[in-house]
Amino acid sequence: MRCAERPEGAEVSDFDPTAYLPDDLLERIRERAPIHDRENTFPQPDLDDLKAAGYLAILVPSQRGGAGLTLAQAAILQQRLAGAAPATALAINMHLVWTGVAKVFSDRGVPGLEFVQDGAVAGEVFAFGISEAGNDLVLFGSDTAAVPDGDGGYAFTGTKIFTSLAPVWTRLGLHGLDTTSADAPKLVFAFVERTDAVTTGDDWDTLGMRGTQSRTTRLDGAVADAAHVVRRIDPGPTPDPIVFGIFSVFEILLASVYTGIARRALELAVLSAGKRRSKKTGAAYSQDPDIRWRIADMALAYDALPPQIAALARDVDERADNGARWFSLLSGVKHRAITMAKRVVDEAMLVGGGGSYFSANELSRLYRDVLAGAFHPSDPESAHATAASFWLGPVAD
Repeated sequence: MRCAERPEGAEVSDFDPTAYLPDDLLERIRERAPIHDRENTFPQPDLDDLKAAGYLAILVPSQRGGAGLTLAQAAILQQRLAGAAPATALAINMHLVWTGVAKVFSDRGVPGLEFVQDGAVAGEVFAFGISEAGNDLVLFGSDTAAVPDGDGGYAFTGTKIFTSLAPVWTRLGLHGLDTTSADAPKLVFAFVERTDAVTTGDDWDTLGMRGTQSRTTRLDGAVADAAHVVRRIDPGPTPDPIVFGIFSVFEILLASVYTGIARRALELAVLSAGKRRSKKTGAAYSQDPDIRWRIADMALAYDALPPQIAALARDVDERADNGARWFSLLSGVKHRAITMAKRVVDEAMLVGGGGSYFSANELSRLYRDVLAGAFHPSDPESAHATAASFWLGPVAD
């Protein structure tokens, strides 16, 4: 069942992504991507350009100073950005997750994240501090201690990993476990500022997605005041808006980034097939039946994902009632996007030939970047377990 009122900017068919990501901006970002990958640096010029273009506030309602776009429209933009610079798109994703959650809240009349919307308009950068080493509960639990300060605020102590935007964030959205209050245990979702109680490691030296600079963050009593404590909920699965908001926006925008990588790999394969010529026949590889089949197979795999992402994003935008199936649908689209993108990049490498194995080749970077997808929640095991639980019910005790 869908809400009769269409939210602001809900039409996707007439949406022009170049109004928010112009071709010249994308080309500048594309040109810088190999430099940040090679030097293992954060793409600050990309962030500066995207800020100037108002990109950090695309999901903020127009009445609060943003662009008023829908999640479906943001998904299109993130596919486009990822085609130019996957690491930049993935880093910006984490900021957009929080502005997307704020949109989920405001669309449903839930207060509490207006400061995220106003902050994004003012140029603040929000990072995502949920992942913890060895914590496969993810949103449903935390090893970070959340200690109440007696005035409605909390002090957080613990370690967060894969904190994208690590060098530049101004507020970190995170969760921790309150074990001391009268109604404990409670999971606390809140935002802390960058202070001396927050230490950012310099440990991001990875195979791919290097520009995200998703460094380890250590918290030693980092304080979120009462105004920035968003939610206190029971640990474990729950329909609370904070869990649905994070999971839905996170999975859809992740699927978008990796689908954008697949699109770029397909484009590069097509370019390579047109340029390379067979010594045997003298014809371009684009005329070779095996290469044509391989590219067609890539296209058939890729073509399935943008409509799926768009449909699920519209469901979130329009407040569709997918009931218990939501988590299977969301983890499923992320899983399919990741596996599709890896398959497409693998095939593109073969079409590109030996030259694609050299690190200076864009396909080589895409090959390394796309591998990161398997490590984002929901991982393949979780996605399959979620789908099995929906269709078969829980595992018997």
